[in-house]
Amino acid sequence: MQFDSWQAVIEMGGYGFYVWLSFGVSFLAIGVLAVQGLRARTKLERAFKQEQHRQQRLARRHREVS
Repeated sequence: MQFDSWQAVIEMGGYGFYVWLSFGVSFLAIGVLAVQGLRARTKLERAFKQEQHRQQRLARRHREVS
């Protein structure tokens, strides 16, 4: 599909509002998913490090007691 001007691209034959709205909603959804993924990864990494430190402390205490 070819357009004669940028205005025609924006209008999309009268369906521009729906087309650009769907693009906006899609990009927003992808952005939200990306942010959620990054937050979940950070939370998991933090929990993993805390568990590692906890196990190291327990191992040290166990060696001290033995």
